[in-house]
Amino acid sequence: MRLAAVRRLAYEAADTGLLSPDLAAGIRRVKGAKKLGIRLGNWLTVDEARSLWQLPNRNTLKGKRDRAILATLLGCALRRRELIHLTFDHIQRREDHWAIVDLVGKGGHIRTVPMPDCVKQTIDDWPAIAQVAHGKIFRCVCRKGAVWGTEITEKVVWHVVKEYAEMLGVSKLAPHDLRRSCARFCHDSGSELEQIQFLLGHVSVQTTEKYLGCKQRFRQAVNDRLGIEPVA
Repeated sequence: MRLAAVRRLAYEAADTGLLSPDLAAGIRRVKGAKKLGIRLGNWLTVDEARSLWQLPNRNTLKGKRDRAILATLLGCALRRRELIHLTFDHIQRREDHWAIVDLVGKGGHIRTVPMPDCVKQTIDDWPAIAQVAHGKIFRCVCRKGAVWGTEITEKVVWHVVKEYAEMLGVSKLAPHDLRRSCARFCHDSGSELEQIQFLLGHVSVQTTEKYLGCKQRFRQAVNDRLGIEPVA
């Protein structure tokens, strides 16, 4: 029974004298269970994702920045807050692979995020023309096409995603949907659920499953055929 229904029942029971007012008040004060994970959102197809991050004009300063923002959201599955706080010091080599090292995520959890080569190249194209090499990677670009300030806000990231989503013809696309899409692309390419959990920085694998829009399968389970069964 839902908590709202229980509360209504307590109201009615108290009104009819079946329940003491104090006990009914206590029931009404009970809080609902905390929901883990996030609401289900939207996912891009691979073709849509590829088209989205290549839409910004690579010949303009804003276009280079926007391409880097979209590529990082799609390729590294970052949250908006994580992206705006991304610095040049975060990007390092780990096991002969580029990575975002010691990224502080939601809840203060620290993780290292692998960075695809195409994302690294796109990020490199932006500061090369913006002439920034220290501090936050992403900066504001004024209407005259000049860099100003030392960082961007989450609202800027939101507007960047909305601008090119409209050009692509995809409605109701939010920055977090790019994170979900990255997770699903990893899953569809055969990546282990545990590795996707590391990438996203989730404490609970159930949260990761919600991002993928799937859940654990028990029919044709992954451990049905391990090769350790006795030979008939």
